[in-house]
Parts: sequence; C-alpha cells; structure tokens
Amino acid sequence: MNVIAEREEVWVAALEDKPGALGKKLASLAEAGADLGFVIARRSHEKPGSGVVFVTPLRGDREVRAGTQEGFTVSSHLHSVRVEGGNEPGIAAKIAQRLAEAGLNLRGFSGAVIGTQYVVHVAMDTEEAAEKAIASLQN
Repeated sequence: MNVIAEREEVWVAALEDKPGALGKKLASLAEAGADLGFVIARRSHEKPGSGVVFVTPLRGDREVRAGTQEGFTVSSHLHSVRVEGGNEPGIAAKIAQRLAEAGLNLRGFSGAVIGTQYVVHVAMDTEEAAEKAIASLQN
C-alpha cells in the first residue's frame, strides 16, 4: 500500500447549538489565513444546547491566536494520523485491516475521496498508538 501517513494536531472547541455558531468560528480561522484540511462538527448528546468542532491544521502564530480566541485548544485525548493516497476500491478496508493486524484499536475513522485521491483521518487513544499506526501503514 503506497500511502503518506503523518501525525496531525487536532484542535477542538465547544459550540453553541444555534445557527451561525460554526460559521463564526470557521470565519475567524479563515480570516487568520487557516487552510483547513479537515472539519467535523456535531451536537453533544450529553449536553443539550451545545456541540463540538474539530479542525486541523492550525499553523503559525496568527492561526493559533485566532483559534485560541475562538476557544480552540489542541486535543490531548485525540491522537490523529492523516493518511492519503490514490483511491482504489476497498482502500478503507485495507487501511482498517492493516491497523488491526498491528494490534491497534481505533478511536475514530473518517475518510473521503476527491477525484482520484483519498484522505483518511484515524484517531488513536495514545501518541504511541499513532506512531505505531504510521509505521504499520508505511510498510
């Protein structure tokens, strides 16, 4: 499997569950020059009226400052690996199977295909597991 696999910092912030909350946070990041590669936002089932947003990457002082002002912090519980390569039928299964063969349990798995390329974001529970995931995918 010919892939690029690398660690990525995931930034997380709380959201109000109301129209425009996500747009405001993302607009602030965009104004600071952030070129986000990944965004997930969802409501919180545990805390009605609120939600959470995850983004990556934030680079440079200006982007980090904007993120911090909008309540973003680097997740200390989510250790993420970005995997990309040429799309082919069954690639998600191949990635998941390779990680399973390495004895890794996944915290999360998200992916998308754009044209002929795919990008998968794999969440692990520890930094060590993320490093092991990278090693297993690049072999």
